[in-house]
Amino acid sequence: MGHALCICSPGTVIIDNKRYLFIQKLGEGGFSYVDLVEGLHDGHFYALKRILCHEQQDLEEAQREADMHHLFHHPNILHLVAYCVKERGTKHEAWLLLPFFKRGTLWNEIERLKDKDNFLTEDQILQLLLGICRGLEAIHAQGYAHRDLKPTNILLGDEGQPVLMDLGSMNQARICVEGSRQALALQDWAAQRCTISYRAPELFSVQSHCVIDERTDVWSLGCVLYAMMFGEGPYDMVFQKGDSVALAVQNQLRIPQSPRHSLALRQLLASMMTVDPQQRPHIPFLLSQLEALQPPAPGQHTTQI
Repeated sequence: MGHALCICSPGTVIIDNKRYLFIQKLGEGGFSYVDLVEGLHDGHFYALKRILCHEQQDLEEAQREADMHHLFHHPNILHLVAYCVKERGTKHEAWLLLPFFKRGTLWNEIERLKDKDNFLTEDQILQLLLGICRGLEAIHAQGYAHRDLKPTNILLGDEGQPVLMDLGSMNQARICVEGSRQALALQDWAAQRCTISYRAPELFSVQSHCVIDERTDVWSLGCVLYAMMFGEGPYDMVFQKGDSVALAVQNQLRIPQSPRHSLALRQLLASMMTVDPQQRPHIPFLLSQLEALQPPAPGQHTTQI
């Protein structure tokens, strides 16, 4: 969503005995495609994610992604409308029918503003951050972690509310690593499933005996917050220049000074970007901090202490 759209020849597909009209391609990546379709029964637009499954493991992973969606009924987590598997000769396609968000992603919004030499205001950032945290709180409360939080995986609703998407990398929040083989397997999994410039330091070099928990999402959330504040992630340029992100994330992040941001927001960012995961805060603590920072509702008077 948010990319140049290709108008293609129309056709219809059937999902759960309902017909949908193919409108246009929205995007593609790896072994998946996203199309814009219109429900002929209700006139609403939907995003149809089609995952090419070459082997049984691909089918199991697609089913797991659908199962993750079904766990949640939360305004800040993307709702799954329908799921099915279609045979394509000897191969299969897993279809996830999802709501369509015409505003696109948080990254689309950041780039749109950047094109005008502009940034999100602090009040906008706080509102977005609050919604993202509430979505993560719901995921963590079920014993899972998102593991691939980034601005392109956060959709914006009509009222600007953030909605977390792409639940395909979710796994159990607390992973007890016992031995070098398990550590290496987790490290390899993270290299494939967790976007490098938003990946927590502890996932680059997994220790042989350690506990990885949901605070990997808090690090990624800090990277998202940084992108909202400065127009790009803290390690985006490191990656683009071909330098080592694994090395860069081992050092405490230097946060640029800007008159646009309060000291409280900078401190919140610094706490999320703590290299030692055991010193990094959990989401409920961040939510309590955020709720105290929210701007007053129109007409409401507050006293600054």
